[in-house]
Amino acid sequence: MFFGLTIEKLLLIGLVAGLLIGPERLPRYVETLTRFARRARDYVTTAKTRMKEEMGPDFDDVDWRTLDPRQYDPRRIIREALLDDAPVPTVRAAGVAAAVTSTSAFKPQSPSGAPFTAEDPPPFDNEAT
Repeated sequence: MFFGLTIEKLLLIGLVAGLLIGPERLPRYVETLTRFARRARDYVTTAKTRMKEEMGPDFDDVDWRTLDPRQYDPRRIIREALLDDAPVPTVRAAGVAAAVTSTSAFKPQSPSGAPFTAEDPPPFDNEAT
């Protein structure tokens, strides 16, 4: 199979193309198609060779199936992400969480050092953006 086409479908397409083009122009079109196929094959071969040269010995170690874009199903990716275990907190994150939840949390104070109250609210700048 070539891009989902079977031999029967390719023969049918060739027959219809032969009838539409006509027997006079068919050899010229076949020659053009053959030249195009050869150039495409040469291009792919050159690209593969160049890639091998630039990647060096690591080229053979690459698992090319993992880079196939057809495998990326958004539903599967989201499902796997949701089923993953929760990340383990690091030492630094645990320290920050402990500091935030401690009883000595930051409480805003007035310039005199006393905490703000309903009678002494914090200053408000109505021109601030």
